[in-house]
Amino acid sequence: MHKLLIVGAGQGGTTLLKMLSHMERMKIVAVVDERADAPGLKLARSLGIEVGTDFRPYLSSDIDVILEATGDSAAYEEILCLKQEKTVLIPGTFTAIIMKLIGERDDLIAALTQNQRERETMLNSTHDAIIAVNRQGTITLFNKAAERLMGIQADEVLGTAVAERIPNTRLHIVLETGQPELNQEQVLPNQTRIITNRVPVRDERGEVAGAVAIFRDITDIMALAEEVTDLKELKSMLQAIIDSSDEAISVVDAKGNGLLINPAYTRITGLTRHDVIGKPATVDISEGESMHMQVLKTKKPVRGVHMKLGSKRKDVVVNVAPVMVDGELKGSVGVIHDVSEIKHLTEELEKAHRIIRTLEAKYTFEDIIGFSDPMRAALEQAQKAALTPATVLLRGESGTGKELFAHAIHNASSRKYKQFVRVNCAAISENLLESELFGYEEGAFTGAKRGGKRGLFEEASGGTIFLDEIGELSMSMQVKLLRVLQEREVVRVGGTKAIEIDVRVIAATHVNLESAIQAGRFREDLYYRLHVVPIYIPPLRQRLEDIHPLAMHLVRKYNQEYGRNVEDIAEGTLQLLYAYQWPGNVRELENVLGRAMILKKLSERVIQPEDLPPLERRSRQTDHQVASPRAESAGKTLKEAMDEAERAHILRELASVKGNRTVAAKRLGISIRNLYYKLDKYGIAEE
Repeated sequence: MHKLLIVGAGQGGTTLLKMLSHMERMKIVAVVDERADAPGLKLARSLGIEVGTDFRPYLSSDIDVILEATGDSAAYEEILCLKQEKTVLIPGTFTAIIMKLIGERDDLIAALTQNQRERETMLNSTHDAIIAVNRQGTITLFNKAAERLMGIQADEVLGTAVAERIPNTRLHIVLETGQPELNQEQVLPNQTRIITNRVPVRDERGEVAGAVAIFRDITDIMALAEEVTDLKELKSMLQAIIDSSDEAISVVDAKGNGLLINPAYTRITGLTRHDVIGKPATVDISEGESMHMQVLKTKKPVRGVHMKLGSKRKDVVVNVAPVMVDGELKGSVGVIHDVSEIKHLTEELEKAHRIIRTLEAKYTFEDIIGFSDPMRAALEQAQKAALTPATVLLRGESGTGKELFAHAIHNASSRKYKQFVRVNCAAISENLLESELFGYEEGAFTGAKRGGKRGLFEEASGGTIFLDEIGELSMSMQVKLLRVLQEREVVRVGGTKAIEIDVRVIAATHVNLESAIQAGRFREDLYYRLHVVPIYIPPLRQRLEDIHPLAMHLVRKYNQEYGRNVEDIAEGTLQLLYAYQWPGNVRELENVLGRAMILKKLSERVIQPEDLPPLERRSRQTDHQVASPRAESAGKTLKEAMDEAERAHILRELASVKGNRTVAAKRLGISIRNLYYKLDKYGIAEE
């Protein structure tokens, strides 16, 4: 039983653990990784294997093999210094060496086995036990090897009948049949396992004159066969590890001829084993010099070399290291990285730059139209908040004008002459969002600009940063944002120095943060940091008296944009607008009136009911009678009544589109993610 220690529980260490845990002759003592949340540690716990975050305590244990899978050269060197002398340390970068040594050992074992079989047939071999009988079946030869194996002295059996003195012998049968019995396995009375050849001895006339049994102890051979089986399992396991690697691997011998490639290499370069194995190392190069040949010449590794490989001239970055065994150069191993992924990330970063708009705030409170009591209350709160540096959280459905409020608060504050930066947190992937918000240092990741880059919090220092859709942030980003809000400082990606910032934060969300906290999707401590000055912007259906002034404002706006001369809105048209529920709020109202204006002729002055696109023509009175009768609403809070109305409306929309949630989300004017949240909230996820 071999005792193993796996250091590193990332992707490579997890793969090793999966492979080795199924091998009967391998016992994994522990799996170690400095990251407590490493995937391999979770798998090890499920298998009942001890886990840890520090490998040092295990180095004093009775460990046969240490598999180092961290990829950290410093960790490898420390293990090498601290491990016991008998313990074998196998680094991940030298897997190819082990594979080659296993192959050489297999060849050696095959040769030894063949020689062993040949020796078994040699009559004059003193190592083999030999028993010979004459034509009458009397024992005439019983050599020292036979004495040792049988546990019988020669003088006790010579001259006696073989069938009577030698248990389980078949020499008398060979005498009778004249047929040899070759390579027969047998267990002696003392439990020794032997392999025997029984052959007849013929005289010059071809008649049977006797028989000879040549046999040997195969206990050692069977043990060797078991060891061969173990080595084959290890070879298969290591080959599987190499083949499953996402990194392309190329190995050449000391002469620069191809020895090994993995499927990832074929995927990147388009070259197969037939194209590479046994061929010069330059066979795959489209542009550049062979790094394998350079490493074989200098015996020094090379890192980060840009090349083009294969017939498709694939852009790659190559790391190549020499393979040294007992101080002798045996070849080199190269790891090839496809930089197309880096290019993809660069394109995504550019896309993120287009999504993130850095601009001066262009709206004021005068640009916000609202005369209803709920809207006046929201405006009053916002105007008071603008006079303080406190964090503001704008809450409301999509399309209610949260961004207008953010602009207006900034323009009414003492920071109005400083930068106003808007970030849509839901539109940018997490890894890019972190580098955009907090910036990065030079060399923090592949493709990072020389000299690093200031983050948007630094850019907005002295001004205001507007974090739209804050409820869509991942939990890890919430932790980092919380630190910025608490400490008023940022640490760039790849950096260690804290940078002080002076930023006014305005956040906005349509997500019910309280429910998100209960569901474990939003941090409670971040909620209280943001919820300093919460401002609820009411949906359009709760401020119907604002529809007319809003509509007239939009008519004047679209007159200029579309070259129309509309002066008024018919009373019947207004009634339709009042009766509609407006799930998309002001944004939907803009869409409806914009479509109506486009279809108007230059001579038409009034928007008629037939000019509107199809709307739900339900009066508020009818909807009230159907959805929330007075008898059922009595005693309910305003929030409970609103939730009940929202639930009923979602059910109606789902029914009208036959359960198609994507279409329903569009009709409701919300994201599909928000719709699923509301379905779960109101217990209609399966309806």
